[in-house]
Amino acid sequence: MEYGQFCPIAKASEIIGEKWTVLIIRELLMGARRFSDLQRGLGTISPTLLTRRLAHLEDRGMVIRKKSQGQRSHEYVPTDSCKMLLPIILSLGDWGMQWARSNLSTKDYDVDLLMLYLQRSIKVEKLPMGETVIRFKFTDMQEKADWWLIAGTAGTDICDKDPGRDVDIFFTTTVKTMADIWMGETSYRKAINADALAIVGPAALVNNVANWMSNSIFTELPSAREI
Repeated sequence: MEYGQFCPIAKASEIIGEKWTVLIIRELLMGARRFSDLQRGLGTISPTLLTRRLAHLEDRGMVIRKKSQGQRSHEYVPTDSCKMLLPIILSLGDWGMQWARSNLSTKDYDVDLLMLYLQRSIKVEKLPMGETVIRFKFTDMQEKADWWLIAGTAGTDICDKDPGRDVDIFFTTTVKTMADIWMGETSYRKAINADALAIVGPAALVNNVANWMSNSIFTELPSAREI
């Protein structure tokens, strides 16, 4: 895409204005490095298109593609020019929370993306035990209804198959309810009182869930209709 203008906004848009590119940059800035990690965060993008967009960013000096140590796969590392987009990406999220959230529809509630965000939100250092196994049961899903997060000192792993570990805390809810809690549209207490969420586990985990599983950084922003 070329606009044929010397305006810096036009030149920047030639690099990041293609479909999916901003979301690829979002994932890179959130820590995704492997192709499979990027795909998980992007959902419906095809592998061919993701490969093409990554090659475009690499050509523009925004991504470095390097071979993973001891593996055949590659990692994609954001350069300084890519990292400088972080405040712009965050500002775009601020705008979206205030002006675009009313456009959400049922199809936007993607369980894969939700679980990726919940995985990133676990504050391992605030968990009261060593390894903690968290199970989610989504009652509105026929497929991919059961998920597990395994949080430990090395980080948090995500599973959509039973890992065979003893579960420490159970969440039973819908994808929309859990996404709305994470986005700050409702709270754990309100969802429980409305019978939209059940949490079962030791009090140290249940009563402090908001401390060890953080919400979106955009949670405190009101929508435009509330201003």
